Amino acid sequence: MTAHETTLEGSVLSGTAPEGAEKRARDARRIEGWSIVWMLLAMLIWGCFIFLMVADYGPEVSSYKGTHAVCQGPLGDPSPQDRVCRSDELRQWPALMGILALASLATVTAAATMVYAKVLSRLAHNDGAGVRPQG
Repeated sequence: MTAHETTLEGSVLSGTAPEGAEKRARDARRIEGWSIVWMLLAMLIWGCFIFLMVADYGPEVSSYKGTHAVCQGPLGDPSPQDRVCRSDELRQWPALMGILALASLATVTAAATMVYAKVLSRLAHNDGAGVRPQG
């Protein structure tokens, strides 16, 4: 190996490592932003799912106790007998399972992007700290 090849190799290694670390740091920040978006979306879908499962719905009926909805949420009454209660498609089990699948998918995607952002951040930190000038 000649002296020219050694200096060329040292300049290539020292020139690319900080740029790679900066690129990884930028990518980590960008992916972390996406993980926050996915997390907010997952929380929104989970909130809709919980609301549809728990909240009472249908026409309101007056009684001596006050007014209340005719139909209970699917968590309270899994198979309603009233025809009005069965007409709401979003409160039926197939639609609820679809919403649950979307919520699970968004949650897994949020977790995966968050882990990926953390790994990129650590790699960028290690690349930037571990570079020593050749010479």
